[in-house]
Amino acid sequence: MTSWIHSTETVNNVTEFIFWGLSQNAKIEEACFVVFSFFYMVIILGNLLIMFTVCLSNLFKSPMYFFLNFLSFVDICYSSVTAPKMIVDLLAKKKTISYVGCMLQLFVVHFFGCTEIFILTVMAYDRYVAICKPLHYMTIMDRERCNKMLLGTWVGGFLHSIIQVALVVQLPFCGPNEIDHYFCDVHPVLKLACTDTYVVGVIVTANSGTIALGSFVILLISYTVILVSLRKQSAEGRRKALSTCGSHIAVVIIFFGPCTFMYMRPDTTFSEDKMVAVFYTIITPMLNPLIYTLRNAEVKNAMKKLWSRKIFSEDNGK
Repeated sequence: MTSWIHSTETVNNVTEFIFWGLSQNAKIEEACFVVFSFFYMVIILGNLLIMFTVCLSNLFKSPMYFFLNFLSFVDICYSSVTAPKMIVDLLAKKKTISYVGCMLQLFVVHFFGCTEIFILTVMAYDRYVAICKPLHYMTIMDRERCNKMLLGTWVGGFLHSIIQVALVVQLPFCGPNEIDHYFCDVHPVLKLACTDTYVVGVIVTANSGTIALGSFVILLISYTVILVSLRKQSAEGRRKALSTCGSHIAVVIIFFGPCTFMYMRPDTTFSEDKMVAVFYTIITPMLNPLIYTLRNAEVKNAMKKLWSRKIFSEDNGK
């Protein structure tokens, strides 16, 4: 892919792009540096904690936690594509990225972003089967099927992102080279192309918009069916199901709301886009561990057991 990008670079005058960043005010940037450094630390530690808890306990055998483990992994990767550079750039006088670096960032952002959308959709299907077809749950969601579904999320993410990049790298960039954003995304980059991008913009919107809105609609239908079916459950069953589904629905709304706003419209950009993008690139990956642990008794109990086991083993070692 890198050689492909290099081959198109020869027709461009632009070899690097300059980000405007979140703000041009030095004091605001310093405050943002502290805040987003803390947020990124929470993202890494929180998601690693979930991964260790799931992998080191018996939760990994459950399809729901199997997918939650990979959601945490994707969250770490997704935020790491944009957050570290954004944090460093907050203290930099000139915020630059090479042409190749920009195209690679665009590819990886859309790869992990789309993969996360598909994982959230698969997790909704898992909850649907668990609550609506409990007697057949382990038969339907066996490990082989879970592996195939997980592979499908990665393949879907790759196909989506390779289409996005293929549409952008063919365009000539003659200047200007300033991007009013803190990372390379499709719409801001398209604005800099020195050719008509109407057709490309329509295809990009159709590609991203169909995935974002389509998955969002599927998720809403799935959780509506689940909530309606809960009327047949016992009070205890309803409580457990609502606790689990409530966390899933919260994540879906926080993630899909901004995504739909960004990618379900024509090839236009707004000044608010940067702050909206913060929600799905930083805020959602940070909130996911908090939502899934604070509202999930099984994860909290598994953490307590692992922690008590660690303390017990340390005491015995003494």
